[in-house]
Amino acid sequence: MTPVRQKLVVVGNGMAAGRALEHLFETAPGRYDVTIFGAEPRVNYDRIMLSPVLSGEKSFRDIVIHQPAWYERHRIDLRAGCRVDAIDRAAKTVTAADGSVTRYDRLLLATGSDPFIVPVPGRDLPGVRAYRDMDDVDAMLAAASGGGDAVVIGGGLLGLEAAAGLALRGMRVTVVHLPPHIMERQLDPEASALLRSELESRGIAVRTKANTAAIVGEGRVEGVLLDDGTILPAKLVVMAVGIRPNVALAKAAGLAVNRGIVVDDGLATSDPAILAVGECVEHRGACYGLVAPLYEMAKVVAARLAGDGSAAYGGSTVSTKLKVTGINVFSAGDFAGGEGREEIVLRDRSRAVYRRLVIGDGRLLGAVLYGETSDGAFFLDLVQARTPVAELRDALLFGPAYAPAELPAAEQPGDSEPIAPAEPERRAA
Repeated sequence: MTPVRQKLVVVGNGMAAGRALEHLFETAPGRYDVTIFGAEPRVNYDRIMLSPVLSGEKSFRDIVIHQPAWYERHRIDLRAGCRVDAIDRAAKTVTAADGSVTRYDRLLLATGSDPFIVPVPGRDLPGVRAYRDMDDVDAMLAAASGGGDAVVIGGGLLGLEAAAGLALRGMRVTVVHLPPHIMERQLDPEASALLRSELESRGIAVRTKANTAAIVGEGRVEGVLLDDGTILPAKLVVMAVGIRPNVALAKAAGLAVNRGIVVDDGLATSDPAILAVGECVEHRGACYGLVAPLYEMAKVVAARLAGDGSAAYGGSTVSTKLKVTGINVFSAGDFAGGEGREEIVLRDRSRAVYRRLVIGDGRLLGAVLYGETSDGAFFLDLVQARTPVAELRDALLFGPAYAPAELPAAEQPGDSEPIAPAEPERRAA
């Protein structure tokens, strides 16, 4: 007798949901009839690659993850461009914006995150955009087609990527950042200063300790007013000051919500029939906005959906590796200094290379690399595995080429708290 296929409804068609379904179809093909609701009128695409689309290195076609044929092959009912407005947990149904009601046996929430819009006067003027999805990129490309001035509010990962892309499209770009140094969540002050110098040498102006007071313009954006009275001219303003987990749907359904949708180690919400994955999730008090932790979650949630009750997510050590206008930067773990911590630093200003390792209790806690980042994966492995590094101390800064073939036995992190930024910044959905 053929087993009855259960009904799985997925709210969100981003990278985390897509990866979870890939794992599910590999391990439990035929277990579910799947319906996906996606707010965007598109198939699943790689949001990390929006920056190369903005800069002109890639097209949207190049960053598509799942072509229409993938959905057809797995008998997925894709409702692209159809938002879910309500969940009825008692009836086990979701109601979409088009009025349709869909039943579920299991529900997977992958609602991602929303961009934070600075609450200043003028934020609703035409020409003010977030940097979150393909619609934003299309609007930015249209604005950049005639050149002119752009202001990017936010000097984190998203903001610098937007600034670099717009500069390559011929715009005069100024980055406005409230903290004293750019990418303060991923880089220490010295690496940040190196990055700022390089960006400015490429024509991107950077203003730190700069607070936006208002966005000004008659009918559309014309400039950004800082609280010191300076007006920066702009035909385009990009808000890139961070993201917040999209929890509105879950909260309205009565699920447990803090900063994100609260889940256990099996990625189950406070309703055991409903799981959650991706940027919308809060696990052990941490929210993640980088893609690697989201993919780790996706593997676990797929295993749970496939019937593996032992699959568990224990949190992630966050690392960042990116290239901004050809500049390599990397960071991992907790690289803050302080009492009881040792810092090992290499500075080579002539080659624009910088390395800083932070050690505590005989283990590598964090690393920051600038300019030459090829050893990033080695340092990340040491941080994640909590490998004792006392024997490697003298050569550790120089990476795996100088490490012994047999590393000391690693200590498993077990139930230790994950290291994560206070607010996730990287889109992955």
